[in-house]
Amino acid sequence: MRGDRLGVVSKSILIATEDVGWRSTLAQMLRKAGFSVEICVDSRQALDRISQSGWHLIVAEAGNRAIAGIDVLQVAGRMRPPVPVILISTAGTVPEAVEALQNGARDYLVLPITSERLVLAARNAISYAEAAFANAQNPERRVGLKSFITHDPHLMQVLEMARQVARSTATVLIQGESGTGKELLAAFIHRHGLHPEAPYVAVNCAALPETLAESELFGHEKGAFTGALTRKAGKFELAKKGTLVLDEVGEMALPLQAKLLRVLQEREIDRVGGGMPVPVEARVVAITNRDLSRAVAAGSFREDLYFRLHVVPLVIPPLRERPGDVQLLADHFLAHFSAQAGKGLSRFSEQSLALMSQHEWKGNVRELANRIERAVLLADGDTVQARNLGLEPASETQAGARPPMVFRCGTTVWEMERQLIMGTLSEVDQNRTRAAEMLGISIRTLRNKLREYRENNAPTQAANCF
Repeated sequence: MRGDRLGVVSKSILIATEDVGWRSTLAQMLRKAGFSVEICVDSRQALDRISQSGWHLIVAEAGNRAIAGIDVLQVAGRMRPPVPVILISTAGTVPEAVEALQNGARDYLVLPITSERLVLAARNAISYAEAAFANAQNPERRVGLKSFITHDPHLMQVLEMARQVARSTATVLIQGESGTGKELLAAFIHRHGLHPEAPYVAVNCAALPETLAESELFGHEKGAFTGALTRKAGKFELAKKGTLVLDEVGEMALPLQAKLLRVLQEREIDRVGGGMPVPVEARVVAITNRDLSRAVAAGSFREDLYFRLHVVPLVIPPLRERPGDVQLLADHFLAHFSAQAGKGLSRFSEQSLALMSQHEWKGNVRELANRIERAVLLADGDTVQARNLGLEPASETQAGARPPMVFRCGTTVWEMERQLIMGTLSEVDQNRTRAAEMLGISIRTLRNKLREYRENNAPTQAANCF
């Protein structure tokens, strides 16, 4: 039984392929994961069946003559709402993958494929389509529609755990380095949650002014303070039954942490200037790139709040621990940025692939995407060359590494600290979030230190200390 596109328990998938062996195998993999699967064996049957309403996903061959993947994409795209399509191929090539993605395929998979990879791709494609449909119905909702692209078993386990806990109201703590996709995982949890149609509200705790933070989160009553001309709903109320994402929660000031703890325990807020508590239903997803256990030990984060947030901890592994994902992601970004720039780039040279595999990717997936975007703009022809990426070979990076920091005897602790902070900022191109992470301090502490140096007229450029 298919039922409504957004309310079914068992999602309906149509498989369109002539290959008897793979047709049976794919169907078995998907049925075992709880999907309802139907099969068609030629182009006429496939196009007729696709035209029927109720499908949640179509899995079709990319380059088969009898069942043309492009025809399938066109028919599926005309459905209302459009049906997502995953194209499969036994001899996948980058040009074919680029063409498939440019023509609207949600994913492109090369056989043979594991059950885990197929099921994850199917779930991602369906959740993307459902979120897109919900957004079209309610334009005020803002949920990212990007999906994780991975072959990494560890990350797939994280995604599976996220999917399992999504349909609960438990608080989730997402941890990981900058650029790994923490916000993407938060949106993934919302799309798979109990109320994907409800608002998705994200707050950057590091950007909240301390004087306005309480009002922003919990709201205020008319006349609560100078300038409060009307009642204002806070982020908790705006999220309703949806998801409230507290990004960079480790940067929240201690007084506000105490109030957040009470909200999580009592499931009610006190508006600034209000006399009665207001019940709230939003599920909270907290995000941080800091080690909160260290912050607790340092006294900058409340231990009781840490344990309250730590109900379901999810840690996204950095890209350097997922070497198999580098080329997979690079191919995806190449197809995306090449289409965006109107270029015909379709592959990487062997040297550029080797360079990417050796790079440490301190900025993770975000850094990789930026490098590929740069390469697409600079490259000629159909191939990305190593020089287009702007990456130094590993040997050159090591040869150019700076020597350890050295201080003269008698240097004050204050001056040593200043040089360490300014040198670290210089090393990471003034990226304060990355510098704070490397130094083991909060970004708030880093900002206070820089303000202190300016007030004392101390140099705010890195000395030759590395």
